[in-house]
Amino acid sequence: RSESVLSKSPVEDAVQLKVPILQQSFHWDCGLACSRMVLQYLHPVSEEEFRIAGWNLHLTESIWTIDLAYLMHALGVRHRFCTQTLGVDKGYRNQSFYRKYFDTEEHRVNQLFAKAEASGVLVDKCSVTIQEIQEHLSMGHAAIVLVNAVLLHCDLCSTPVKYCCFLPIGQKCFCRKPDYQGHFIVVCGYNKASGCIFYNNPAYADRVCSASVSNFNEARTSYGTDEDILFVYKDR
Repeated sequence: RSESVLSKSPVEDAVQLKVPILQQSFHWDCGLACSRMVLQYLHPVSEEEFRIAGWNLHLTESIWTIDLAYLMHALGVRHRFCTQTLGVDKGYRNQSFYRKYFDTEEHRVNQLFAKAEASGVLVDKCSVTIQEIQEHLSMGHAAIVLVNAVLLHCDLCSTPVKYCCFLPIGQKCFCRKPDYQGHFIVVCGYNKASGCIFYNNPAYADRVCSASVSNFNEARTSYGTDEDILFVYKDR
């Protein structure tokens, strides 16, 4: 890796950032909902500014983490996108979650990665430790993380989110559990004593969720995520 993801500083024992909770509007816009959450927390922008930025970036119903990095750059937010794959993993062609858009999206996404540096979008090929995430949070910054929703379990919710809730309205669900369901969340805190991570899940509008560090790590490093994490910073 080129350099440390974060500068070293003491990490607090517990942090919970007051990141607003916003619910996604459709089955496909969890990443945009997470972006609006961190923007309201960091650098409030108007709905019009947000809409225009998305329009200029040609964002569609297929949103990748690299799209969110470009969105942050367009809105003047300091960011750092860490991933294991600089481009599209060809193995995803056979995954049900990616199959519908793979052929049309592969070239587009690879081009975004290729142009990132020249466009001012900071991308780093690296793995991120839980300690680095905690340090980032302890400095008052937030992060958008791609997880496998099938694996992530909130210890505070009475019933787990069913992957069915991510289906388009009107599409029948037969509740056959998939291997992978990509979903963006906003990581907003942790408690070292209880070993938990706090996060906002855009599937809900009324709660902060909590998962054990081990479960969170399992969900964010699952095949399909590329270990994508978008660090965003309060200072521009």
